[in-house]
Amino acid sequence: MKFLIFVVIAYVFGSFPSGVWLGKVTKNIDIREYGSKSSGATNAYRILGPKYGIMVLMLDALKGYIPLYLASLFAIGGIYIILLGLVAILAHTFSFFIQFKGGKGVATSLGVFLFLMPKVVGILILVFILIVGVSKYISLGSVVCAGLLPILAYFMPVKEGVPRIPLVIISLIVGIFVIYKHKANIQRLMDGKENKFNLK
Repeated sequence: MKFLIFVVIAYVFGSFPSGVWLGKVTKNIDIREYGSKSSGATNAYRILGPKYGIMVLMLDALKGYIPLYLASLFAIGGIYIILLGLVAILAHTFSFFIQFKGGKGVATSLGVFLFLMPKVVGILILVFILIVGVSKYISLGSVVCAGLLPILAYFMPVKEGVPRIPLVIISLIVGIFVIYKHKANIQRLMDGKENKFNLK
């Protein structure tokens, strides 16, 4: 019963559409009507500007981190806390607040895996910054990090009490899912039509 309660909590947290909400509050627009049409942090950065884009990134990451942190306070661990992370990620991409649509799950995955395996996330952040810094493609950095996620989950240290094999399996599922959600970006990269990241 305790686990089921936190499943609901993880889904509600994960479903909160940070980008859509912030766009309406700050500029009275729906960011899903502009740019890539996504509700995620990258589109928020392009449409709302750097300050609000970073805020969306942080809020989306917290949507993954906070439910797991709260669950750990109630002695939920092992495979159950991993599954809660998966719920939060799926909730972000299938939010009931916005007709079961959402972002690509990268920022929320960041929050989930920051809790489960912080050292892996540290490496992936460095890889992401390097790839985006050289190529200027956020989507390329996201896809590469999604592919590296299960590999690093297998070899790198994880949070004490978190079973490695289930974590690797969930990491593989999340990695494939994130890559799938980027299929349109991958096609644009192959066609040379993907939008480059601009700090301004």
